[in-house]
Amino acid sequence: MKKMVLTLVAMMAVTFSFAETKSNDVDTRFDMSCDMHRLSALLDLNEWQMEAVEAIQNSFTNEMLSLASVKGPQVRHMVHQAVRKDAHQMKRVLNDKQFDTYMLLLVTTLKNKHL
Repeated sequence: MKKMVLTLVAMMAVTFSFAETKSNDVDTRFDMSCDMHRLSALLDLNEWQMEAVEAIQNSFTNEMLSLASVKGPQVRHMVHQAVRKDAHQMKRVLNDKQFDTYMLLLVTTLKNKHL
């Protein structure tokens, strides 16, 4: 009897966790938030750059999250516009080597998220 109850509880837990993950799939695809400490270490940012990059990244994340509700063929165009805006702002803050590394990370992230 104990085995049956534990099996039932385990099955329900797996089912509920699967259902929860499935419903949040759309939001996580457009979530572009990142660990700023890891990003600043990777890009070797100074304090001024770190503050500016954090502000730009927060703006970009909010803009991408707002695109999660958009449907249809215009999503790709709007994502492209958001990425161009982000790249333009980052280009002002980062030097060439930092910018190249950032763009490599961004493009890889977008490909992994199928955007």
